[in-house]
Formats: sequence, C-alpha cells, structure tokens
Amino acid sequence: MSDNLNRRKFLKRSVLASTGAALGLSLEEKALLAGKTAKFTKSELGRPGELPAGTIRHLKISRLICGGNLINGFAHSRDLMYVSSLLKHYFTDEKIMETWQLCEEAGIDTMISTVHSPHAGGNDPTVRVINKYWHERGGKIQWLAQCFPRSDDLFTRVKTAIDTGAHGAFIQGQVGDQWVRYDRLDLIAKVISFIKQNGLIAGIACHSIEVPIACEKAGIEVDFYMKTLHSPDYWSATPEEAEGPFDLPAHDNMWCVDSEKTTDFMKEVRKPWIAYKVLAAGATHPRDGFKYAFEHGADFICAGMIDFQVREDAVIAKSTLSKLNRSRPWQA
Repeated sequence: MSDNLNRRKFLKRSVLASTGAALGLSLEEKALLAGKTAKFTKSELGRPGELPAGTIRHLKISRLICGGNLINGFAHSRDLMYVSSLLKHYFTDEKIMETWQLCEEAGIDTMISTVHSPHAGGNDPTVRVINKYWHERGGKIQWLAQCFPRSDDLFTRVKTAIDTGAHGAFIQGQVGDQWVRYDRLDLIAKVISFIKQNGLIAGIACHSIEVPIACEKAGIEVDFYMKTLHSPDYWSATPEEAEGPFDLPAHDNMWCVDSEKTTDFMKEVRKPWIAYKVLAAGATHPRDGFKYAFEHGADFICAGMIDFQVREDAVIAKSTLSKLNRSRPWQA
C-alpha cells in the first residue's frame, strides 16, 4: 500500500516537473505549481478588514507587520545583483505610499522601516515618505523604526525616529548581534532606556538567539525582541556554512541557523516576539512561512510586501491565525 502511495506521489511530481519544463516555467513558478497554493476569491482578496492584533506595552499592533527592506532596496536576493536596483526603481515615493495605504485597507496597521541606514547610500526614503504619507495623505499606519546606533553615537538616529513621530524603535539586527558578541550589553541598555524615556516602545533585533539569551540574563528591560525565524526546509538553505552562534552563511541564503534553539528558548521568554525573515527572504510561500512562525511562538511577524502581495498576505495571515496549534502562550 505504501509503495503504491509513494509511486503516485512520484508520478505526480514527475507530471508537474515535465509540465513546467514544457511550459518554460521558472524555478519559482514550478515551486508554486508543485505546492498546494491557496486559492482566494476576488471578494476575499479585496475585502478590507481588521487583522487579529496584540499589544506591546501601550501600542496595539496587527499580528502581521509590513517590513521595509523592499522599499529600501534590500532584497536579499542571493546572487541576483539586479534585484535591489529594480526595487529601488519600482518603489517611488508614490508607490511606497500606495503600498502602505493597501496595508491599512487590509488591516495591517504597522510597518517597520529604517532610519538613515548606513547601507542606503544616502537614499533612505523612510523619513521623507512617512511625513508625506501622514501629513499630506492622511495615512495612519504606525511606524516601528529600525535604528543603527553606533558605539560612538548612540542616539542620533533614535532621535530622528522620535522627532519624526515613530511609535517604536529598535536596535538593528546586525548591531544587536555584534554588541552581544563583544559583550557591550551596556550600550544596549543605554539605547533601550533612551527609547523608553521618550515614550516609544523599545526593542532589539538579532539573527543570533544569543542576543535574547544575554539580554534576559542581564535583565535588560526591552519591550520586545525581533528574532529571525524560518523553517530550514527549502532547497537553498545551507546551515552548515555558519561558523558560530553569531555568523550567518556566507551566501546570504539563510537567516535563522538555529530555529529549534530559537523556538525552545523563546518558549520561556515572557516578552513579545516579532519574528522576521519568516519567508527566508522569498524562498518560502507565505502560507507555509506564516504558519511556521506563528505555531513556533512568534507573537507578530514582519514580512516585506510588494503592493500586489499585500491583500493576499493579509488573507493568508487571517486564515492562519484562525487555526493555530501553538505551544508558546501569546505574550502580546
């Protein structure tokens, strides 16, 4: 019986593969074709609504948050060098505002984006565009500001976020990793305290689970953690390339090399957790990535979205949240 079942599965995969080849489909299209792609009606995809939400301190936030990497051209597209440039050309100021408006219509009330990233080459659009969106378009989307503090300048970028009107701020992931790696928890504590003193919710992002481990041990009162989380079950994942707890694979193709350790530790953490890179930067379908992140303990997920992906992502998130099997209690 099992042999027959395996044979049927093999034949199905063979038919899909041969059909894809005959149609000249891309690898991405073949992967989507082979999966059980969710189908939604036009009314479902176009229906505005309210997503389930949680609260971090005083701030109510939809459980699906719009990420900002794409609007800033940070594609994490492996060795496809043209993609970042393509995104920067696609995301004009107007297109960024259209995307945020679509988010609000779909129930996504919060976005995450940078404050003067040192990687943006002087062309970081967030502060400029959010001012237009709030003050000229009447938008209401909340902003959690990703900040790049330096050891010799802890507060300048955080002050920009505060003065612009951000609702929260956090230490960017690579900065968080490096400060813990080199035992500069004092710097983390100073930045977190400064953010909270100015009335914003305060957090720290990271790729290494050693960051929340160290912060919890030191008693640093963050309001939330941002920690990468995705399944290692995709073809380009290569965890064996990581050299240590703070090192990611060299080929920019994996962002959580310790998903099991992350899940196990975060079960005991009584602070809200925003999971990011939940789709492994586009390697995983939202249907699978959202489910994995929420069922493995995330209270919120941050996902980068192009405007035409927003409504479907919101529908998938709503559907996923309605039928979860979680072992970690909600912390927000």
